[in-house]
Amino acid sequence: MTVLKTSLRNFLAHKGRMALSAVAVLLSVAFVCGTLVFTDTMNTTFDKLFAATSADVTVSPKAAEEEDNGPRTGRPEALPASLVQQVTKADGVKSAEGGVVSTSVTVVNSANKNMGSDSGAPTIAGNWTRNDLKSMDITSGHAPRGPTEVMVDADTADKHGLKLGDELRTIAVTGDIKAKISGIAAFKMTNPGATVVFFDTATSQQKLLGKPDLFTHVSVTAEEGVSDARLKQQLAGALDGPYKFQTAKEAADSGREEVGSFLDVMKYAMLGFAGIAFLVGIFLIVNTFSMLVTQRTREIGLMRAIGSSRKQVNRGVLVEALLLGVVGSILGVGAGVGLAVGLMKLMGSMGMELSTQDLTVAWTTPVVGLALGIIVTVVAAYIPARRAGKVSPMAALRDAGTPADGKAGWIRAGIGLVLTGSGGALLFLTTQAEKASEGSLFLGGGVVLTLIGFIVVGPLLAGVVVKAISAVVLRMFGPVGRMAERNALRNPRRTGATGAALMIGLALVACLSVVGSSMVASATEELDKSVGADFIIQSGPSGPIVPEAEKALRAAPDIEHVTSYKMIKAELTSPDGKKETEELAAADPTYAEDLRRETVAGELSAAYGKNAMSVGSDYAGRHGIKVGDTMTVAFKGGETAKLRIAAITSDESNVDKGAMYINVTTAAQYLPADRVPPNLIMFAKAVDGKEKAAYAGLKKALDAYPQFTVQDQTDFKQGLKDEIGQLLNIVYGLLALAIIVAVLGVVNTLALSVVERTREIGLMRAIGLSRRQLRRMIRLESVVIALFGALLGLGLGMGWGTTAQKLLALEGLGVLEIPWATILTVFVGSAFVGLFAALVPAFRAGRMNVLNAIATE
Repeated sequence: MTVLKTSLRNFLAHKGRMALSAVAVLLSVAFVCGTLVFTDTMNTTFDKLFAATSADVTVSPKAAEEEDNGPRTGRPEALPASLVQQVTKADGVKSAEGGVVSTSVTVVNSANKNMGSDSGAPTIAGNWTRNDLKSMDITSGHAPRGPTEVMVDADTADKHGLKLGDELRTIAVTGDIKAKISGIAAFKMTNPGATVVFFDTATSQQKLLGKPDLFTHVSVTAEEGVSDARLKQQLAGALDGPYKFQTAKEAADSGREEVGSFLDVMKYAMLGFAGIAFLVGIFLIVNTFSMLVTQRTREIGLMRAIGSSRKQVNRGVLVEALLLGVVGSILGVGAGVGLAVGLMKLMGSMGMELSTQDLTVAWTTPVVGLALGIIVTVVAAYIPARRAGKVSPMAALRDAGTPADGKAGWIRAGIGLVLTGSGGALLFLTTQAEKASEGSLFLGGGVVLTLIGFIVVGPLLAGVVVKAISAVVLRMFGPVGRMAERNALRNPRRTGATGAALMIGLALVACLSVVGSSMVASATEELDKSVGADFIIQSGPSGPIVPEAEKALRAAPDIEHVTSYKMIKAELTSPDGKKETEELAAADPTYAEDLRRETVAGELSAAYGKNAMSVGSDYAGRHGIKVGDTMTVAFKGGETAKLRIAAITSDESNVDKGAMYINVTTAAQYLPADRVPPNLIMFAKAVDGKEKAAYAGLKKALDAYPQFTVQDQTDFKQGLKDEIGQLLNIVYGLLALAIIVAVLGVVNTLALSVVERTREIGLMRAIGLSRRQLRRMIRLESVVIALFGALLGLGLGMGWGTTAQKLLALEGLGVLEIPWATILTVFVGSAFVGLFAALVPAFRAGRMNVLNAIATE
């Protein structure tokens, strides 16, 4: 009880010094709890949506769950309409209705503006059924009654200012549907951002499926007293065919599983960054308690002299850490809920609507947050607590914070050098690996060991690196600069720990910058070397390039040729008798000009001949295939063909690696017309000297199809750079949390250092040091510590990135590019971070009363 009272008194007495450490705990816990609440809320939203939209039992084509050509064709797999009558006659069925749903559509308004979501949520078109009334209400107008009427969801109408009577055009592979809005329907629960349009049943069948006698599914309602499971069993027994039966729960679980895989990736990625923030926070907590123990050396010595045992002193410091962890974690849990709400608002601005009414705080979330915050804080304080327990009663006779407290231990330095050397050896082995999978293990071990090694050896490095930085940065500031340097070197262990906190975040920034820049440079070089086409036409997320858009492209002026590119699934039987399901790239013969592929045998142009094909060198090597061999190809949904191997392409290239080519006419010969998929991508070459006119012509040809993009090679490279840049910016944004915690560490170290040096500061002021010079000294000390951490972090990160690029080279990305502009910007920015971190400590130091400071014990 005495230990608890003493600890509580000390905690309250030093609450100002504990504040920044508490903020670090708060931020880290908030990020963890915010991530959990946000993802749980998204799960709740989708669970409600799937539960509300699922029929008692849903009958759908079994082929829809298999990887087939259905999605490639832009038409969903379908059932015969006659199945509805068969289902109705089955025992236990109250009612059944056929449904049509397609996500391979794009909806545009009269100005050709895409009405789809910007967040990646799908655009869904289908027929309005009784089952939809379970999840939606018609709030204005009426359901569609013919081919010229369409109903839209209320969220899309609000977002794009749509009203009754406005015209919408729905673009599908089977043709365009122009219709005026006859009604607006609102979801009874949250719509996470999908754009939904409804047509009458006949229009949906004809325009979305291409035939009037098809449905994509049948929604079945059970008679009263018949369970979903029993109804499913009875339907499975009554219907003979390739059908899939799902109860409402199974359908909801299936939808949840699809969305859950994406949410899990996002959740664990964000928790990983929270872990980095926790790691950085450990340094802040260790530094805080180490300095507090040093400053209270005489006090602890007196306690020991009057009878306190080592265990009691040790326990007292740990209780203070426990209090810090509890306070920081409780505040962090609350802040985490606020962060989750903020993330929901951010997603709302991006098009994914999440209602705060669905806010889900599971009981495990605060438990996890509290446990993590408290455990990490107590563990971080263990070493300072153990050091406090070793304070001798004789320390009561000495001044606090003796110079010996700051010496870096040679044993620690030795361990750090061994760890760093071991990590360096693993990084070297990474560069010698022949397979990326093998090298990745060495890379992971090397990164971990070098990071730990740099952290452990930090005090030794501080003595060398700080002197080098000071020689360049601080010498121009004269005596004030030299005092700042000596203050930074006074306690190498403290400087090393403070710099290490900043080092971790910046090392990851540097590593990812090198990897991202190298990927862009490698891809750019590969494109320059391989792509011969002038223009690339890409499809959007809503589906392949529709035939009308293809016709418009082929009719564009100043074009020498336009090349089709389709993906077709087939089962291949190699000459050695082994069967594998692969995707074949069906293209026009001009594709051999548009993409220059090296061959190890044969001529690629021959692969576009009648009943001919090519294979990649890796596939050929596995099956002992050579030019002239015959491959049995069973096209999914079509006939079986015997195709001759006319060429073997090199898989050294990263573009179209492993692709197997056939002519589009060969594919059309063995597939029914409705099973030949539209183009996923197309290529075009301009007439010599008319590239600009051709570019403008292609763009004009696609004015009516905003979901497709025309890019020349410059556009394509910039798009690739922007895509990687956006991903890196997201990562940098998440790493900013760790860097903020590291900055708090610098602030805390300086603030406690100022308190520790109160008497010294008073004496310096007494002998003539001005307030301005004092503030400058503290700011320069902060700058040199920040630059020390930045130099270590950037150097370490570039080492990691350079090594990682060696693994990328094994996958065809062989160009190493170090983004010096980014590296230098981050390094210079670190100096400003140091200046910012020193503002409050320097201001407080400058306001000290000289006489009171000198009189301080």
